[in-house]
Amino acid sequence: MTNHGTVRATEAPEKLHVDECSVWVASDIQTVTVKDENGERTEYEFTLLQYDKDEYIRHMAEVNASLDTQMTETQLALCDVYELIEQ
Repeated sequence: MTNHGTVRATEAPEKLHVDECSVWVASDIQTVTVKDENGERTEYEFTLLQYDKDEYIRHMAEVNASLDTQMTETQLALCDVYELIEQ
């Protein structure tokens, strides 16, 4: 993963963009008004991460595994609550 940090663009970025080699993830997208000698214009400021495709697939697999674990823990906790209510 390459973290390009905070970047600016004149057009609103896609939150997720896939090209031939990379997956680009834009987050924390904010509009910024810029004033200069030409007047006022709107730009977009955001955090930009670049993954190679295999790396992104691995990253999403890890996120999904974490969500699965959290879901199982939540289900077990709900079972415990249900058992307490039934008593």
